[in-house]
Amino acid sequence: MKVETLIVGPLQVCCYIVFDETTKEAVIIDPGDSDPRIVRTIRELSLMPRYILGTHGHPDHIMGVDYLRRELNIPFLLHSADDEFFQQKENFVTFTLWGFPPNPKADLPLHDGYVIHIGGSYLKVIHTPGHSPGSVCLYAENEGFLFTGDTLFVEGIGRADLPGGDYRVMMNSLREKVFTLPEDTVIYPGHDYGSQPTSTLAHERRHNPFIRDLFSEMPQV
Repeated sequence: MKVETLIVGPLQVCCYIVFDETTKEAVIIDPGDSDPRIVRTIRELSLMPRYILGTHGHPDHIMGVDYLRRELNIPFLLHSADDEFFQQKENFVTFTLWGFPPNPKADLPLHDGYVIHIGGSYLKVIHTPGHSPGSVCLYAENEGFLFTGDTLFVEGIGRADLPGGDYRVMMNSLREKVFTLPEDTVIYPGHDYGSQPTSTLAHERRHNPFIRDLFSEMPQV
């Protein structure tokens, strides 16, 4: 499995093109803008895209979905909780005030445990609510990659003060879902805020202040 990263959109989202080097099958994760570089990269690498995947339903991560559906004729997958939540106008009003257009409707719903095949590789959906009701991480188990969206950043975590967010739920997702994975798992976050674009769970457990605090609160056995 190979990963190409493009920083797209007004909020500088990490859009990932993930593909099987042998079969050239690919998925596009978090297209945060109608950025022609996404399609150009797909064509330059002679890839066969299968799906557009959203780690969550905040519009800065999925503004490019309709553009890619037109250009590539592939479906958009999003966790059902976010697809339903952000289709309701009262839950989207904050983003409307920020100038975002309405969210695209998902073609297919994601759910916890769903497996997305990419040639000889696959991504497993891990439902990690908290940043939003339907936030997910996408786990390439064989390669040891985890696409964390806005749940976990390099030495940071996502905000929980937007509609549908819940800090305690997010911390539970991190403790019970994310940090039960192998420590050498490489994380690919939803935003890149510094010179270190990726990290590992081992690094985050030691150096991420939110995660250090999370595990310091746990009783020592």
